[in-house]
Amino acid sequence: MKVLYLGADEGYEAVAASMPSAVDVTHIDATPTAVKQVIGDADAIIDASMRVRFDEDMLERATKLKIISCATTGSDHIARGGLDARNISVRTLKEDRELLRNITPAAELSWALLMACARKLPAACSHVRNGSWTRELFPGVMLRGKQLGLVGCGRIGGWMTRYATGFGMKVVGFDPYVREYPENCERSSLEDVFRASDFISVHVHLNEETEGMVTRDLFRQVKTGAIFINTSRAAVIDELGLLEVLESGQMGAAGLDVLGGEPDIAGNPLLMYAKTHENLLITPHCGGYSPDAVRIVCRRAAEKVIETLGQSL
Repeated sequence: MKVLYLGADEGYEAVAASMPSAVDVTHIDATPTAVKQVIGDADAIIDASMRVRFDEDMLERATKLKIISCATTGSDHIARGGLDARNISVRTLKEDRELLRNITPAAELSWALLMACARKLPAACSHVRNGSWTRELFPGVMLRGKQLGLVGCGRIGGWMTRYATGFGMKVVGFDPYVREYPENCERSSLEDVFRASDFISVHVHLNEETEGMVTRDLFRQVKTGAIFINTSRAAVIDELGLLEVLESGQMGAAGLDVLGGEPDIAGNPLLMYAKTHENLLITPHCGGYSPDAVRIVCRRAAEKVIETLGQSL
């Protein structure tokens, strides 16, 4: 049996150690060209990268494929239309709520971006590297007493609430799918999250209901100087709406771990803006990437492959 693995070395090591001896695990580059060359021989794919889109053309080549096991919560890079007809299952970490409960790297990066925006850290560090020492150029926003507004109050929203509470902030949130909000997080409407919050952070899965939910109109309602964080999915927000309020100065700063078109981001307008402005920080969708966490989630993804291949092993 042949399993293709896409992702970091730590995940490959965990997957290879988890598989029975009858399984050949191959670590391949996470590029469409590399995957197309070998997908026809694959019985299973473990994807810990999300860098390759499994579209109809790709899946037509997968004549033996039985499962794509994602070591991520998201799977919007997989075209679902023809999977049932081909009897290919897709498994994700959305199924593993208990496992995910104490995996915190994505929440930690969200908070790091918030702090970096609030204290203008990249610009201040660059300033000193260039031999300057003028602290008045980098006024920081004091977190104590400010309001954090959450869009999505699930696992990551819960961690963000804990962090904010530790800094003496008030937390409000919007999430129609959560019955019990995190402790110290007050229920709010989506509009009020944007109108009244000093910091806004998005933590939702991408689906038909959340795609485009953060509209240009919502961005136009933010408080002057507000800071916006998105580590969920780029398609959740109107990127041009965010660009508009950054350019006008209404939005004080933004931190993003996701970008439309990723990984092919060369023409993204937000990236163009970030190249010449210091109030937009962009990281390469690395929130969930921590070797400790990668090993855990890849072992779980491997278990699902073993379950699916079953007696074939």
